[in-house]
Amino acid sequence: MSPLEALAIGLAGLAAGTINTVVGSGTLITFPTLLAFGVPPVTANVSNTIGLVPGSLSGVVGYRRELVGQRARMLRIGVASLIGGIVGGVLLLVLPADAFSAIVPVLVGLGIVLVLFQPRISAWTARRHEAAGAAPRNPTYGAWWVWPAVLLAGVYGGYFGAAQGVLLMGIMGVGIPETLQRLNGLKNVLAAIVNAVAGLLFAVVADVDWRIVALIGIGSVIGGQLGATVGRRLPAPVLRGVIVVVGAVALVVFLVS
Repeated sequence: MSPLEALAIGLAGLAAGTINTVVGSGTLITFPTLLAFGVPPVTANVSNTIGLVPGSLSGVVGYRRELVGQRARMLRIGVASLIGGIVGGVLLLVLPADAFSAIVPVLVGLGIVLVLFQPRISAWTARRHEAAGAAPRNPTYGAWWVWPAVLLAGVYGGYFGAAQGVLLMGIMGVGIPETLQRLNGLKNVLAAIVNAVAGLLFAVVADVDWRIVALIGIGSVIGGQLGATVGRRLPAPVLRGVIVVVGAVALVVFLVS
């Protein structure tokens, strides 16, 4: 690996760490960069996943103020991400590449729609509950379907991970009565759990390029702090717009690749 390639991979890790903390989809920067330098796809994927773990943890630290009061929520929903990340990592190792990637555009598109229409969907759901005299959804854990939906997002994140944040924000934005900034902090925790458990699995049984892991890891830690600084200053409509734009770019990349 030349010094220029090492610099490019480190900068890609920094950009990915920043984007992952704000919304997700940082893998769309690092993964193509590694492929462009001739790294085999599976090696690139597993090395990238492990390398982004420190950046995910950096984003969690950066958003620690938004996580105050969410401990019970993190513990319960985090179990779904833990299980999903394990399943997704195993699928990457045992299934052919085309077996799961066909559904990726559908999942990303669904996440975009959920984020875009989240205010209207949430308001409609609240009015429907009022009209029917139904008990409101649990303000801590959200709607009943949030846990299994987060589990499925974890499966996807453990398998590949790009736009995992878009899916999580779409799911939680509709299913949990909470501000987008606090949900974004929770999203960083869930993504960190998925990346960590999948990365641990890959470190044990997969072909990992540890030079790549180190370069992406250093860059993503710096990017995680930058992303937290930028992300928490964005008003909810702007943050929603960023999520939709990044998700749309991810969708186009999947469709044309």
